[in-house]
Amino acid sequence: MGHRLAELIAKYEVPGSALAYLHDGQLHEFAAGVLNTDTGVESTTDSLFQIGSVTKVWTATLLMQSIERGELTLDTPVAEVLPEFKVADPEVTKTVTIRHLLSHTSGIDGDLFLETGRGDDCVEKYVAACADLAQNHPLGVTQSYCNSGFTIAGRILEKLTGKTWDEVLRERIIEPLGLTHTATLPEDVLRFRAAMGHVEGGKTAPVWGLMRSAGPAGVICARPADVVAFARAHLEGGLLNDPRAMWEPQIDIPNPYTLGKQWGLGWILDEWDGRRVISHGGNTIGQHAMLWAVPDTGTIVCVTANGGHSGAFTKAVATELFAELDGLTVPATLGPPQTPVQVDTAPYAGVYERAGSRMTITERAGEEGGLRLRMEATGELAALQGPEELDLVPVDEVTFVGRRKGDPDWMSAVFFQLADGSPYVHLGARATPKTS
Repeated sequence: MGHRLAELIAKYEVPGSALAYLHDGQLHEFAAGVLNTDTGVESTTDSLFQIGSVTKVWTATLLMQSIERGELTLDTPVAEVLPEFKVADPEVTKTVTIRHLLSHTSGIDGDLFLETGRGDDCVEKYVAACADLAQNHPLGVTQSYCNSGFTIAGRILEKLTGKTWDEVLRERIIEPLGLTHTATLPEDVLRFRAAMGHVEGGKTAPVWGLMRSAGPAGVICARPADVVAFARAHLEGGLLNDPRAMWEPQIDIPNPYTLGKQWGLGWILDEWDGRRVISHGGNTIGQHAMLWAVPDTGTIVCVTANGGHSGAFTKAVATELFAELDGLTVPATLGPPQTPVQVDTAPYAGVYERAGSRMTITERAGEEGGLRLRMEATGELAALQGPEELDLVPVDEVTFVGRRKGDPDWMSAVFFQLADGSPYVHLGARATPKTS
């Protein structure tokens, strides 16, 4: 696989990658490429990559440990543990629960990235800043990816333990599992080889990583073997009395073509050839990671990348590996239909907006039809990501696909309505309301 990994990073213009997988109880590790194109430092199997939102499964696991200890329940209101907690909607402030946070069903605007300093109070300060966050959608009615919710979840752990989220993570997961190459703070990551992210044009990212306040949502750095060991504990035991409780479906994902069909508690849930698959992905500034586990076979794969067409790359690695190891077919990425579909696109045109993102959708003129999508980052990350535009091609009445310039892979968008008729688009795991 080492030679093939090198071929795939070249094909998908990925500077460097590390891969670990568990099969039949045996761990296999490979690496290829470089960690930083400016320095040429080689990627090795013990190099640390930013695993981004894969971190959320770790935070969810910590909360599930607290639940198993009887310190709270899935349906405990957040405000019961954090009396100071507040969002813009007073009713949501009172009634949003742990379950809502872990299943991305709170409806709280999820992409507030806020620098609150490097102090141990950074997560506490972040949660205080959530007081103005509006609702993406009403509480519990659908799924929309919520980074903010997981930082709030991290603060719950801090309040329960009197320790920082980083300390709780180390004491409850990193040390018990003997993970030697996992860290959250830059000064600890510097003890190891560490990947640098690369952005458009193959340039090194303007900053190394996310702010510390995003910790519970996405700042773990680890070698893939440590991530595999974490997932192995979910399959074989070692962290929870009943890890399967995290695999129970909580909500159907309106767009099932991107990550999976349902969300559990922390984990994304899917089915390949009739077998359950649990997974999670992560993206930071120029870095990407994916983790998949098949409970029936015990196979676990973690692959990382530090730039290039990283999503298509990790999908290609998974497609080849799972076919070889378990005879499983990874579902192909949804693309345009062979025969063009005619759809009335007028109802979908407009502006869709949530915290951190504005999407302007217009009808395309001419025989081809379809839609034109302009995506703009707003808020703290706007300076790191310029506007993007792409055409959306209809697949059916509500489903469209489009491709970024130069990207080999397609992305999907699903238009849907809530029970009250409110129009939304589900793109990139997020439900975004139509605002005009």
